[in-house]
Amino acid sequence: MKNFSYARAESQESALSLLSQSSNAKFLGGGTNLIDLMRENIEQPDAIVDITRLPLTAIEGLPNGGLRIGALVRNSHLAAHALVRERYPVLAQAILMGASAQLRNMATTGGNLMQRTRCYYFYDSAAHCNKRLPGSGCDAIDGFNRMHAILGTSPHCIATHPSDMCVAMAALDAVVQVGGSDGPRSIPLIDFHRLPGETPDLDTNLKPDELITAVDLPPLPFARTSIYRKVRDRASYAFALVSAAAALEIEDGLTKDVRLALGGVAHKPWRAFQAEQFLVGKAADERTFARAAELELEAAKPFRHNAFKIELAKRTIVSVLVETSSKGVA
Repeated sequence: MKNFSYARAESQESALSLLSQSSNAKFLGGGTNLIDLMRENIEQPDAIVDITRLPLTAIEGLPNGGLRIGALVRNSHLAAHALVRERYPVLAQAILMGASAQLRNMATTGGNLMQRTRCYYFYDSAAHCNKRLPGSGCDAIDGFNRMHAILGTSPHCIATHPSDMCVAMAALDAVVQVGGSDGPRSIPLIDFHRLPGETPDLDTNLKPDELITAVDLPPLPFARTSIYRKVRDRASYAFALVSAAAALEIEDGLTKDVRLALGGVAHKPWRAFQAEQFLVGKAADERTFARAAELELEAAKPFRHNAFKIELAKRTIVSVLVETSSKGVA
């Protein structure tokens, strides 16, 4: 680990000011991903700005009936919060499937949004990785790519986003609130993370001088019956091969509204818009769910070791929608 300067911010303004004093500075919240990357010399910041004392730890109701989650809310607190468990159970389920209790006790909402891929080649300094060193190549494409992406890939990167929490938030139409030198702005979570394209080293659309302050969840009454399903190699402490977050509203046997997002399949949480669009107004049954899954996965591009993910994703979509439909009848 290279030497770096350390400063503790006492306010959002001071945090942004301290960040601006270095061209290569990082914010420190829980540190559950950043510190690992620093130990491996993948992240090599010149300065660390500790933001753990900022007043961003509240979970509060919004006037419209939604919920605002402070950027420094710990994952364990978020998963256990009564309003989250009641109104957005898919989010609590996703977090509890995401990591060990020790990690959840440290990891923050904002840090979870900013965590980087767990691609083997990204972590291996001897490997070619465009995320770590732009222009160096991607060894995963012709390498061992069982855990890698099948949707939204590019010739430059096939890494997957590791978060479970973000998949649930993508399904819930979450909005990321940020502050920066140009003032506050709101970024829909589905637009916060990026597909790799030609710049896989850029994971998000957050500007270098911005700080995540909160995540807003809009009111979504039918999310009270939402479900998160995670398929992985072992039951604990494993990243998703495929995951799905679903909320479904049914009326007179037809799908009135639906939210569906996938994890473990793309460089960002994958909102299944094609499946959603197909489902609205159609019979809420297994056959229709299967057709929606087929449509969503038509664009999938498998690699040598991960072609199984296409069928796995389809079956996971159907499974989670069938289970959700049994609870979502109006």
